[in-house]
Amino acid sequence: MSSPKVLFGFHAVGVRLKTAPQSIIEIFYEPTRRDARMRQFLERATEAGARLIEADGLRLAKLAGSHGHQGVAARVQPLAQVHSLDDLLDQIEGPPLLLVLDGVTDPHNLGACLRVADGAGAHAVIAPKDHAAGINATVAKVASGAAETVPYFMVTNLARTLGELKERSIWCIGTSDDAPKSIYQVDLKGPVALVLGAEGDGMRQLTRKTCDELVNIPMRGAVESLNVSVASGVCLYEALRQRSL
Repeated sequence: MSSPKVLFGFHAVGVRLKTAPQSIIEIFYEPTRRDARMRQFLERATEAGARLIEADGLRLAKLAGSHGHQGVAARVQPLAQVHSLDDLLDQIEGPPLLLVLDGVTDPHNLGACLRVADGAGAHAVIAPKDHAAGINATVAKVASGAAETVPYFMVTNLARTLGELKERSIWCIGTSDDAPKSIYQVDLKGPVALVLGAEGDGMRQLTRKTCDELVNIPMRGAVESLNVSVASGVCLYEALRQRSL
């Protein structure tokens, strides 16, 4: 059996309580916090039959590896994951919607991207092993539970993976400031992988060359680019809008 991991923050622990309460080993909480949010959280945890343990802020910070725990942390068993991207794609009904991140190494950005991906109904997030942040407690906290619900695949060779997606007739659309078309001028209703690079550097050249098409996000103000999680939201929700028509 896999080793237990730690989730912290109301959203991350709350999603696990909602989706898989049986996987929770124990929940640590700060008894000095008596506000409505904590009371409601403890009521849900009690109803779910979770083991509750009082812990001071120092112990919670050590468990979470962060002071941003909000007074809540949990030791949980990892959930069963889809073993491979191929397995996931074989199971999807309807046109796949994938988010590909090239060079996103900041855990806060990754967590925000996972949260957006969950909200927009993306089937998975894909990243290269050597140019990406992995899932850790900070990512799970920022993702507000989406690290539990959105499959995250770290692949050895991103360009090759994009090639394999193309063999499955998934159109790979990259974002670039100098692209001739905007995200609003392309058809996103079919099988699509949206490819975004880190803020500043953007996609690597090989990733860029492997994409079927490049699009831009229109910028009308003084700033030249958006944070990658915001850009992911713009692109994914445009796909969701088109698919909802």
